Amino acid sequence: MSFEKELQARSESKCELCESTNQLSVYAVQPKRNDNPDDYAYLCAHCIEQIENPDSIEPNHWRCLNNSMWSAVPAVQVLAYRMLHQLKGEGWPDELLEMLFLDDETQEWANAGMASGVKHLDSNGAELQAGDTVVLTQDLKVKGANFTAKRGTAVRRISLVADNPEHIEGKVDGQRIVILTKFVRKK
Repeated sequence: MSFEKELQARSESKCELCESTNQLSVYAVQPKRNDNPDDYAYLCAHCIEQIENPDSIEPNHWRCLNNSMWSAVPAVQVLAYRMLHQLKGEGWPDELLEMLFLDDETQEWANAGMASGVKHLDSNGAELQAGDTVVLTQDLKVKGANFTAKRGTAVRRISLVADNPEHIEGKVDGQRIVILTKFVRKK
């Protein structure tokens, strides 16, 4: 079975975001992780146009994300997450973002492909990237978790907070926490 046929079958020949049946094609969600169907979405030309040209976004078209964000396909989850972030100023996407859950790997993929133009810099001015390992430069009391993250603790596979250059996310003692970039250095 060809790649496109596999995606057609998975999507029931509908756009995996808005369910349109017109002008469908395979769309690679960047940055690609592997070369398997989970890295691709089957989308209509209208959705692709708006994804690739943010100036052409029609906010009401994207209300379809209320349904498609629950897809089991990682590529569709990533696209839904990114579009909801682009539409945050509309108000209604905020509620959907609060409900949307992505596993750690999918979250990192979603964040890695977001073109925010925001640079995250560590305490030494080095630019941080999603997936980097950082080291805490001082003890940090973690609010709500009743523990202190000790100086020198390595935080692996960080995620960048797309709309705040001073925040990153990572796991410390098995808990996902938000960390201020001024308290880390790139390893």
